[in-house]
Amino acid sequence: MITFFSVIVIGFFLGMRHATDPDHVIAISTIVSRQHGPWRAALVGAFWGIGHTLTIFVVGTAIILFNLIVPPRLGLTMELAVGLMLIVLGVWNVASLYHAIPAAAERATKMHSHAHAHGDYVHTHPHAHAPEAHPHRPEQTPLAWVDKRMSVLATHQMSRPLIVGVVHGLAGSAAVALLVLASIPNAKWAIVYLLVFGVGTIAGMMLITMSMVSAFGYVRSRSTWCTTRLAQASGVISVLFGLFLTYQILFVNGLWTHHPQWRPH
Repeated sequence: MITFFSVIVIGFFLGMRHATDPDHVIAISTIVSRQHGPWRAALVGAFWGIGHTLTIFVVGTAIILFNLIVPPRLGLTMELAVGLMLIVLGVWNVASLYHAIPAAAERATKMHSHAHAHGDYVHTHPHAHAPEAHPHRPEQTPLAWVDKRMSVLATHQMSRPLIVGVVHGLAGSAAVALLVLASIPNAKWAIVYLLVFGVGTIAGMMLITMSMVSAFGYVRSRSTWCTTRLAQASGVISVLFGLFLTYQILFVNGLWTHHPQWRPH
């Protein structure tokens, strides 16, 4: 007999397990490979989980309350979005690392360090005398740097995992909702299950991202070259897995045919 307590416990731990799905881990690895601290990585995982939970809860609740039927073509299209997203993330990751390596090497050969002043602000940092090699403009101050970094953190670095989580949530919402409907006849309990399931995915992805960045940090402390290659490998794997999913959806499941075959899983 299903009890309310069992709904909460099962929902939370199934949510944590859901976070370990291959497409989730591969997608988030392309983002976490650029992070340098466990708490920043945990924040990435949390934003992914929030985006995932938002769509799972909204779409799943609509399916539960209004008995909506998801057409096979729509279900396959939502899953196709995940495949295309993995391809984009992988290409983005590999391309950014490819351009960053020679630029970093060039900067390293030009840099040296001594104290200098920008108006009343005197400081020391590695730099070169060529204007294009200087790490900041004279009008920049530490406060401006902090403001800029916080802006980037809020609008760019965390928006990417949020969007990735939303796409993953759209692809999985129908399957989760249908599973809940088959197991929990009580609509209120089913909606609570969705919410707890989402909390579980947030917790699970935070643990995954923290583990990933710890592994990258361990490798980085011993070989920067290996760390770069691992980050590039995560991008290549993302592209390959995205291509595989796209092929499965378009040709094996027949999205482009008149009779698409879709079974939520």
